[in-house]
Amino acid sequence: MKVLKVSAQGVPQSWISLEQAVIHSAAGDVRWVAGSEVAVFHGGHNAITGLQSVIAVNSIIGTRGMSRFNPFDLTPNLANNKLFARDRNVCAYCGGDYDEYDLTREHIVPLAHKGPDHWMNVVTACRACNHRKGARTPEQAHMPLLYAPYQPSLWEDFILRNRRILSDQMEFLAAHLPRSSRLLN
Repeated sequence: MKVLKVSAQGVPQSWISLEQAVIHSAAGDVRWVAGSEVAVFHGGHNAITGLQSVIAVNSIIGTRGMSRFNPFDLTPNLANNKLFARDRNVCAYCGGDYDEYDLTREHIVPLAHKGPDHWMNVVTACRACNHRKGARTPEQAHMPLLYAPYQPSLWEDFILRNRRILSDQMEFLAAHLPRSSRLLN
């Protein structure tokens, strides 16, 4: 299980482990929490009072400090698992729904034609369609795209990065998604 670490302003920073969340809490870096309590850690006993230290961890923590970047200026790194999730495991050419191991990263303008390896030039394709299209553009191959590629926002990228998102984390991230996001449907 991962905890969503966000800046004090609510901008996603990273997915962290429960142990990392405890370290932030013990260091006094946590400014606010949201979501449900997901774990409670018990520490040592105070020599004077005899009380045991207890740190509760929520699914979302807001840490001190400002975000060092403008979230709208970021380009998420491109990875096949995130691409397939963005496209919902649907082939952009035949429309079939496939398991991840039956899918490929398909370059709309092929690398052989100096097409970039970028979110706006890649879609999900089944192996058969990718092979059929080859090193041609969709127009040259007479294989029109069924949907357009897009670059995920920072909030979409955080959803695409983690396969095991808790419902309260998803609700927090989804509140910031553009209305046109495929991740909302």
